[in-house]
Amino acid sequence: MYDIFLDKEQKNIKYRTREYVRNVPHDLLRKMDKEEIQYPKEYVQGLAKEGLLGVRFPKKYGGQGLNWVAEIAALEEIGVLGCSLACLYSLVSIIGEAINRFGNEEQKTKYLEPILKGKMFCAEALTEPRGGSDFFGATCLAEKKNGYFIVNGQKRFVVGSEGADVFLVYVKTAPKTSDPHQSISVLLIERDFGVEVKHVYGLMGSRGGGTGRLFFKDVEVPEENLIGKLNMGGLIFNQMMIPERMTSAGGAIGSGRAALEIAARYSTRRKAFGSPIMKYQGVSFKIADCITLLDAARCLVYSTARHIDANDGMNSGVIRRMVSQSKKFSTDANWQIINHAMQILGGIGYTNVYPIERLLRDARLTTIWTGTNEIMNLLIQHEYYKELQQIPEIEARDVEKDAVGAEYTEEKFFE
Repeated sequence: MYDIFLDKEQKNIKYRTREYVRNVPHDLLRKMDKEEIQYPKEYVQGLAKEGLLGVRFPKKYGGQGLNWVAEIAALEEIGVLGCSLACLYSLVSIIGEAINRFGNEEQKTKYLEPILKGKMFCAEALTEPRGGSDFFGATCLAEKKNGYFIVNGQKRFVVGSEGADVFLVYVKTAPKTSDPHQSISVLLIERDFGVEVKHVYGLMGSRGGGTGRLFFKDVEVPEENLIGKLNMGGLIFNQMMIPERMTSAGGAIGSGRAALEIAARYSTRRKAFGSPIMKYQGVSFKIADCITLLDAARCLVYSTARHIDANDGMNSGVIRRMVSQSKKFSTDANWQIINHAMQILGGIGYTNVYPIERLLRDARLTTIWTGTNEIMNLLIQHEYYKELQQIPEIEARDVEKDAVGAEYTEEKFFE
């Protein structure tokens, strides 16, 4: 039924992705969760070989020339594999957005093309030890000198860092400016420039994605590796919140779908008191809640994707609100669905006999990364109040006057 959202090309990419996902070795996920594999390069290379990476980007660089609806369709399929593999798929979309939209032709040829073809691996460096949500409080410094940026500082929670050849790094280039939004720049920094990568985290979930910390000590980055203009990283960051959050939203749909399917099938097989547990409302009503949450999330995310496509992929107030809603609602829904699934499975769901416990550990991170869901609330209400002020009262019905006692204006106190 969900194919109603998709045209022929979008359906094609969806089912090609589903076929690829169906054949991803089960042992790969097991070894990643046991941290026997830190970065699955073969998985990314396989996606590239099938033409499934960076579906939104131009065909001349190795993409498919499609749009956000197509990418969400693919991401839902990838999402059933869990957080780490969905994130590694999404990194190409995220870093690719910056290069394709703000980079020059040389940067696209040198970096975007090999990334889309699986010949170069990438990661994004945002978070620092001193801050997460306070993005513009970044302290990783880059000083321009003799045709280079000299970079010093640290980044942490960098997914994909252990396998990455190149990093998209947000750095402070104007630390003394009074406007923090004019203080950040974006650099493409190759690992071979002297970046030190350390695996220092024992993650609760999302394992095997190569998450680590980056250390920059007098790292020399050629000035031609600047993305966009100097000190204009704030504008790039604003645009990048679309792929950052939409990929989280799309992957969460797939994760929730996987948990729902496991729980529903279990409920038809598991018997209690002589009947399959699906016959009991305590179970079947949870399944109904999961179905509703998943369908609502899917409708919101696809609607947002259509809005983005209609706006030529550019950010705006309405899109910023909808992207924030999509990320918040889909990751919260995913968390609820997985919890319901675990409750349906009972004690066995709390073990590693089923993947529900891994999906639960993964899902907890998605409400934190790419902006916590509390930050999403901040953005949603902020953009809505702005929209409300822009609606001319003459165009909207004055619903306050529908009240029986509307004429008692003296009863309306605002101070």
